[in-house]
Amino acid sequence: MLRLAGDQVESLLDELLPVEVRELPAELAMLDRLLADPRLLAPITQAWERSARGHGRPTIPMGSFMRLMVIKQRTGWGYQTLVREVSDSLHLRRFCLLPLTQRVPEESTVRKLVRRLGPETVNELTRVVIGKAQRETRFRARAVRIDATVVEADIRYPTDAGLALQGARVLAREGRRLCGRLRGQTQRVVDRSRQLGRTVRATSRTLARRTGQRRDEVMELNTKAGRTLTRSIGEARALATQARASARGRGAQAKLRAARRLEELADGCQRIATQIQQRSRGEADRRPAGVVGRSGCPPDPQGQARQAQRVRLCRPAGRGHRQHRSRRPRLSAAGGQRTGNPGENRLLPQTAAELDRLGLQPREVALDGGFAPRPTTQTLAGLAPARIFISGRAEPGSRRTRRRLARYRTGCEGRISHLKRGYGLRRSRLRGDQGQRIWTGWAVLAYNLDTLAIQTA
Repeated sequence: MLRLAGDQVESLLDELLPVEVRELPAELAMLDRLLADPRLLAPITQAWERSARGHGRPTIPMGSFMRLMVIKQRTGWGYQTLVREVSDSLHLRRFCLLPLTQRVPEESTVRKLVRRLGPETVNELTRVVIGKAQRETRFRARAVRIDATVVEADIRYPTDAGLALQGARVLAREGRRLCGRLRGQTQRVVDRSRQLGRTVRATSRTLARRTGQRRDEVMELNTKAGRTLTRSIGEARALATQARASARGRGAQAKLRAARRLEELADGCQRIATQIQQRSRGEADRRPAGVVGRSGCPPDPQGQARQAQRVRLCRPAGRGHRQHRSRRPRLSAAGGQRTGNPGENRLLPQTAAELDRLGLQPREVALDGGFAPRPTTQTLAGLAPARIFISGRAEPGSRRTRRRLARYRTGCEGRISHLKRGYGLRRSRLRGDQGQRIWTGWAVLAYNLDTLAIQTA
């Protein structure tokens, strides 16, 4: 059941506290007034399943959840640290609308809610904040500067023995689930993760040696891991065949689905075992792709289940006045995002669509030299800007105008640096492409809330 607001924050215990404790610091007080608007929670209500809004176990108040995430993004704390610090701080408790007599939500609850809402809901929250700035302040996007940056991801390089360990563990887990659906004596998929774990640790110790035979020893260990994984693959295929033969009557479709999933995982693990055999024979000298993902799912189309993701983030920054030193709010919006190292113009259509969705029609657009003039003009034609400035290109207009736009574009570098240092945009700590989008969305939202709170104070 969806809950937007919690219980009353004030209690008799608060009357015993000094006035300095009951009053929020200046920064939190400004954010508190801004987040008190109930319209900010409308995207969460729309994203929640209609059937689950009035039924089931109540959620934590979404107002408190949003404030917890804003604090997390501003401080850089992890989920456990966030819960511990909020529990120990009277000011943070009052800001998050948590009474003294109520426990702070568990870190797992906050973490799962972040994944459940997803990136689209967070981006919609950012659009609501920008719309609020347009309604309640004199914010008008007369100029927009667009630049791209790289949001790093935690890297975990795949290895032959490591992938074999993951594959054997996943096959054993899915085999146990399928055995629970079958009656009588069934084929068992032995969990060989401990055996493969010893092989992985032996590989690490071998690589640390300063001997010339370590490469041959590592190849021998990888071959041993491939043979172990092959035995698990054979047991998984036999169990899937047995499940298909016994799929009769009630629960037959569930058995068939489980057998199909086990066969798909066995096919993925077979590719790992085949590549290990090829490398041991000297037929292939490349590392296997991430075939088994974190949850044992089949590989994604780009084969990046276990590899690092380097994502280019294109973000426009709107501002309220042409003067570079204007005190009008300078807000940000998450533009095009892609995995890898795409060019600037490949991200620009998504950014233009986001500006159009926000209803922003800037008169001037400032870009860096990575944008090609003709594709850029064609992509931004729908926004109908009066002037498009690309750094390092010969542009029409007076020298004074070109220098002003060049200085304005350079300010985007400092804005991105501020987002990286102050709001955690340097590295995404959530796994996967969707996790990166969620992380980026919360960083941009926290930055816009801080900017708007300062301007409306």
